[in-house]
Amino acid sequence: MENRIIIPLDVDYINALNIAKTLDPKICRLKVGNQLFTSSGPQVINDLKGLGFEIFLDLKFHDIPNTVYGAVRSAADLGVWMVNVHASGGIKMLEASRRALEGYDQPPLLIGVTVLTSLSEDALKEVGLQGVSEQVLRLATLARECELDGVVCASSDAKDIKDKFGEDFLTVTPGIRPFQSDLDDQSRVSTPEEAIKNGSDFLVIGRPITGSQNPRATLEEINLKIA
Repeated sequence: MENRIIIPLDVDYINALNIAKTLDPKICRLKVGNQLFTSSGPQVINDLKGLGFEIFLDLKFHDIPNTVYGAVRSAADLGVWMVNVHASGGIKMLEASRRALEGYDQPPLLIGVTVLTSLSEDALKEVGLQGVSEQVLRLATLARECELDGVVCASSDAKDIKDKFGEDFLTVTPGIRPFQSDLDDQSRVSTPEEAIKNGSDFLVIGRPITGSQNPRATLEEINLKIA
């Protein structure tokens, strides 16, 4: 699979465009999350697409089914490549998100968020849940049953998900850190090479690239390692 790296732009509008202009859309896609979309709205999606990038709109929709239905349709109307919802929203919400994409000639990939890679076992217990891997598989099962295209999960969970649901069920893995990189606010991390071996389809790599002195060179180096 080509173009497996997704770079999050968790910055303001001007910096997002400046970073994007240093990167190559042939070997990466861009992720627009809550910070950038809240400050800049659909305009930043259109501008980044104008630079040749496919966009993962990472707003993690989690609400009543009707609201999520409308939000996913709005994302599809923007022409994004991928959109996500929280799998913990339950079957009715997930089914509504899937229905929202009916009728589009080229709908975005619909991905379910399982357990955030910033959450450790102890952090999960704080919200009344036990067993990160068990919770990930439970939510991945819901996403598969509701015909989502895949899930967001840690690289360490990707192999179990592929074994259970097959190669066509996509795994998008944050928490990717090249060897000897800072962990920042991530808890469950992997190197790019480990993630590929575990079966990750798309690697979300942010600060190791965007915070480097030469983002394009860093991107190209990582891309060569996983090619």
